[in-house]
Amino acid sequence: MPLALFERAPAKINLTLHILGRRADGWHELESLVVFSRTGDQLALIEGENLSLAIEGPTAPAAGEVADNLVLRAARHFAEAIPDARLGAFHLIKRLPVAAGIGGGSSDAAAALRLLARANGVALDDARLKAAARKTGADVPVCLAARGRMMRGFGDELGPVLKLPPLVALIVNPNEPLETRRVFERMDIAPGARTDFGGHPKLASGMGPEELLAALAKGRNDMEPAACRLAPIIGDVLSILGSAPGAKLARMSGSGATCFALFKDCRSAARARKAILRAHPHWWVKSCVLN
Repeated sequence: MPLALFERAPAKINLTLHILGRRADGWHELESLVVFSRTGDQLALIEGENLSLAIEGPTAPAAGEVADNLVLRAARHFAEAIPDARLGAFHLIKRLPVAAGIGGGSSDAAAALRLLARANGVALDDARLKAAARKTGADVPVCLAARGRMMRGFGDELGPVLKLPPLVALIVNPNEPLETRRVFERMDIAPGARTDFGGHPKLASGMGPEELLAALAKGRNDMEPAACRLAPIIGDVLSILGSAPGAKLARMSGSGATCFALFKDCRSAARARKAILRAHPHWWVKSCVLN
């Protein structure tokens, strides 16, 4: 029987997202603390089969054309970097919302690269694997290790993995897709311009929960105002999350429309989840742990 390998593709959450400016070539420079959930999509690889991808799951219908999926794009870039590589048939169970600011497609692509690395005996720090990740998408490199760290540049500059305390969170998407390109266009930062919105709070490995929360409170998501103008429902989500009993911090992730709140404990997050789903049964609401 062909061997099946499995990988988790967790949600990527931007606890902070500072836009520093826009380079002359059009890329936006950022500084962001990125963490990952312990749940998300699931990807399997059947070794030795022809390269293919099958998608199922609750959010599969929104995943777009299979031929354009980042999983296949990552596999092709892996094969270009390692010409004698063995590929296979991928099976993706899609649970994360699409175009949601939580890096679902990038995390799927990173999971594909991890699977192919395992199947071909390639180390995760292999330069060829990292090159395939960069070629696949700006967020794929940070998703490759799926560990909390600072991300800078246009996503190409990764800081060391940070030892962060587990954070109890509630992630909410109002089922309104929002393209990153549209949010950047709405921000209207001219090429070569700097934003001067303010510096990033200092972060370090080994911070305790309260110390980390205090630092995060000094940060922000600079894409939030533009995203709220394009999708006003984001403001509603943030207001609901921010007023939930036990919520310590509410913020948008990435370019939206997904938002998150950090809670004092699992019980508070669970109560908020039930209340939000009662009032908004069609929203995507998940409680999880981030780090």
